Amino acid sequence: MAHYDLLVLGSGPAGQKAAIQAAKLRKKVAVVEKDMVGGASVNTGTLPSKTLKDAIYYLHGAKLRSFTNMSVSLKKSFTMRDLMARKDHVIKNELAIITNQLERNDVEIVHGTASFVNPHTVKIIKQHGHEEQLSADFIVIATGSRPRREPGVSFNNQTICDSDTILAAETMPKTMAVLGGGVIGCEYATMFSAFGVKVTLIDRRKELLRFVDQEVIQALIYQMRTSGVNVKLDEDFTEIKPDGPNRVVTTFKSGKTVVTDMLLFSMGRISNTDELNLPAVGIAADKMGQIKVNEHYQTDVPHIYAAGDVIGFPGLASTSMEQGRLAACHAFKVALSALPKVMPYGIYTIPEISTVGKSEEELTKDNVPYEVGRAFYKEIARGQIFGDLDGLLKLIFHRDTLELLGVHIIGEGATELIHIGQAVLTYGGKVDFFVHNVFNYPTLAECYRTAALDGINRLGKT
Repeated sequence: MAHYDLLVLGSGPAGQKAAIQAAKLRKKVAVVEKDMVGGASVNTGTLPSKTLKDAIYYLHGAKLRSFTNMSVSLKKSFTMRDLMARKDHVIKNELAIITNQLERNDVEIVHGTASFVNPHTVKIIKQHGHEEQLSADFIVIATGSRPRREPGVSFNNQTICDSDTILAAETMPKTMAVLGGGVIGCEYATMFSAFGVKVTLIDRRKELLRFVDQEVIQALIYQMRTSGVNVKLDEDFTEIKPDGPNRVVTTFKSGKTVVTDMLLFSMGRISNTDELNLPAVGIAADKMGQIKVNEHYQTDVPHIYAAGDVIGFPGLASTSMEQGRLAACHAFKVALSALPKVMPYGIYTIPEISTVGKSEEELTKDNVPYEVGRAFYKEIARGQIFGDLDGLLKLIFHRDTLELLGVHIIGEGATELIHIGQAVLTYGGKVDFFVHNVFNYPTLAECYRTAALDGINRLGKT
């Protein structure tokens, strides 16, 4: 039986970084992967959905911007297969990069399904039922997650899909219902709407994306509706059934029905822990398959760690990478700080949203005196050049100390632009930092200075 210093279960973002970090420390490492190297992030989640978003944006971007006297001729018969070809190309290249990185760091890749035998031993079931056992001093569980499927919903992966199977769809629907207004649902709703599909976005909650500043979310909803997305909130379904080979009927508790060519079910994700035989090592998972960990990503069994989607929110590729790296560092006694308290969130809707720090709602709840400064893209030369006249950058800062408390952006380049604010916020900077510095012209980064001046002027101080 082969023995390792570290055995990583799963090769997604958390697993990759845990393995690479341990390998850099000259440890003997193996990664066990059930399916494709890269996990859901590369194969069915983050990378393909963002690639699709960019492909759609560039193909149909002209009509999303305020360009006048311009006509754009596109391939009228552009199909889903044409779109997916770009996604497949990007995935193929990324898989090659990840595999090469693991191999050049002498990380062994073991293909098969893992389950615990005891706290230091894992059984691997390979193709054709072959089995082997591996042991390790430390183990990291990074098996990721999969789309949740509601019992009673007849998924056929053609007209009724989840966020994995929609990537294999061969025909572009004319109408689509997106059930679930979380990050994935909102991203796909805006993507398909931008491509000309008539989208109905339905959520059982009264607000979308409650962890994001609600002024930004209201701006997103406005732009969704402007682009043709029919947003239905506070609606819960009772039945989803096919209506012939090419239609889906969704019935709601309110008595309403929605008939579409396709339905995307995006109501949460389930952690991939059900096949791990966790009871064998004394670890429990909750009803969503998630594992409880401490600040060092240790489970109830100290030498077994967990990172990424298996530990729940935020479930981002970016945070998962750092969680995996920190878990490996703690296992091998490398002194490192914990995961930063200030983390950016990126939502790849059209338009993009990105946020870091506190929202107005959080600060109001905590009775923190704050002020807000705003910059609208339409006021910025680069916004006019891009043709994005609806973008907004919002700064929130302490009224008395001027300490920056939050940055919230919706519009072109939001997920890139956020990192300027993140740096200032992380190091306890003040909003007047943006006033006393020079930004390239014309850039969207100028929004920071405009927003800072707007906020400081609201204080009424001379």
